[in-house]
Amino acid sequence: MLCYFAPMEGLTGPVFREVHHAMFPGTDRYYTPFLAPTQNHQFAARDLREILPPERSGVPTVPQLLTKSSADFLWAEGELRSLGFEEVNLNLGCPSSTVVAKGKGSGLLGDLPRLEELLEGIFAGCALPVSLKTRIGLKDAESWEPLLALYDRFPAAELIIHPRTRTELYTGNIHEDAFALAYARCTLPLCFNGEIRSVSRIRQLENRYPKLHAVMLGRGLVANPALVREYRGGEPLRKSELQAYHDALYTAYADRFGAHNAMHRMKEVWICLRTLFPAAGRCSDKIARNKDADELLYWAGRIFAEFDPVL
Repeated sequence: MLCYFAPMEGLTGPVFREVHHAMFPGTDRYYTPFLAPTQNHQFAARDLREILPPERSGVPTVPQLLTKSSADFLWAEGELRSLGFEEVNLNLGCPSSTVVAKGKGSGLLGDLPRLEELLEGIFAGCALPVSLKTRIGLKDAESWEPLLALYDRFPAAELIIHPRTRTELYTGNIHEDAFALAYARCTLPLCFNGEIRSVSRIRQLENRYPKLHAVMLGRGLVANPALVREYRGGEPLRKSELQAYHDALYTAYADRFGAHNAMHRMKEVWICLRTLFPAAGRCSDKIARNKDADELLYWAGRIFAEFDPVL
């Protein structure tokens, strides 16, 4: 079974992907935070900073596109193909209010005719394989069956399912019954995404869905960068290598963006890392509130010196 690193805005950018891939090889694909092609068919500068041609980065990367226009998607697919990418992903799951208000991401899940038109345009003209990343509905799960039937009409390379609705954001229980329905009925290769934080959970999914094509890991893999290695029979994460990884990530950010920017990016990483150090509440709070790079490194060093991660 394949293991993917989920697209996470503010976290899994090119620096993060390069450092993780170098220190913890084995993740099969990394998905970029979404790129939003515009009507004038240009990528914004911030979008271009999110991608490097595969031959330059050495990281197996799939760009994710956020759009409601098949013309804009096809233009972007052509640009990405010219850079050497071999697959693109369509974001049908982003729950951000600003994205949904524009009828993009999971905002498309409440309008099946518009979604159908978008998919027809994309698959009629796209040269690269296209995977779809979706939630199970906009407001409730009752729309999941017709959504699933619609997806199954198209030759998607893969259907990546986060079994929550848009309104549930990233909280509440996973709708495992919705994924089970897809596993029973859908002919597309399936990937399970959401709340996978341990090897035991990966094994559970593997046993429950023996033909499952892939799992997509997000916050669990940010917190434990060795999760894929351990799943495949390697050593569990050691505190010393977690600290080395943390420091390498900070250094790479600082070299690319400066110390102050690196501090803000590492604070995002610590939102996930702090779950490994439940006894370090005061130190973790200091990291969350700090506005100085040296202070972040001081409190991170305290945590690594005084507490053991709970894995």
